[in-house]
Amino acid sequence: MLKKMFAAVLMTLSTAAIAVPFGSQSILVVEDGTGKVLLEKNSNVVVPIASLTKLMTAMVVLDSKANMQEEISIDREDVDTLKHSTSRVPVGATLSRHDVLQLALMSSDNRAAASLARTFPGGPTAFAVAVNAKIKALGMRQTVIEEPTGLSPNNQSTAADLVKMAVAASRYPEISRITTDSKDVIQIKGRDVEYHNTNRLVGAKGWDIGLSKTGYTNEAGRCLIMRIKSAGKFATMILLNARANSVRAMDAVNIRRMLAAENGIEEPKVTRASVSRHKKAPAKPSKRRRAK
Repeated sequence: MLKKMFAAVLMTLSTAAIAVPFGSQSILVVEDGTGKVLLEKNSNVVVPIASLTKLMTAMVVLDSKANMQEEISIDREDVDTLKHSTSRVPVGATLSRHDVLQLALMSSDNRAAASLARTFPGGPTAFAVAVNAKIKALGMRQTVIEEPTGLSPNNQSTAADLVKMAVAASRYPEISRITTDSKDVIQIKGRDVEYHNTNRLVGAKGWDIGLSKTGYTNEAGRCLIMRIKSAGKFATMILLNARANSVRAMDAVNIRRMLAAENGIEEPKVTRASVSRHKKAPAKPSKRRRAK
């Protein structure tokens, strides 16, 4: 009797997961520790990654052991001439490298990220060498990063590669701390300026987030890397090329619900998210389920 009840509950959860529409064009959710794939959709498709790039920028800057208290002046070279994105950090402002890193990661400021590469020990050329070495060390075989901000559509990767980057980034306490700060006040030219995290889920009720980075360009769509804790377990999610912030956020919410449900019942099963939103769900759930 209990066995039948358990099967019925599991069937209900499986059917619910299958019916969930995921709007991001590429998705990968991996259980931390085991590396078990929990949800997958187009995870090996190479796409632009926008500001997810900044996690790589942060890692190589921290690896360089550069003085984080050293003051950096924002230069005209740091201004975005490709996308003409705005910045609340004016040219001529002087900040510690630590504060610049905070702005690059938490608020995804492009001038801040550009200045980190420009002032990298050995200069921009040494920065590029360090990035390529890190990509190789992490086994990111389908990844190309040409510049530190993610503004260039030539910065490309896959969800499968980005999981490797996210797991590596989560091992840096400073990156984990900065990316999960909901806001910070930084002094710019003698004035206190409040900056906010680009991921509104950070600090939201019910969310236990260990790593976060958003990204957006026209070419990349809305992107997200996030490490969350659900039912006592951590999982890392990669969402690429959602058409809107609301779509990206809803995908994250649905993934969290899926993790909470599955962790409460049994060991998570692998789920494959379908490319088509209109494909009918199978009558019975298989071991490798397909979610719309």
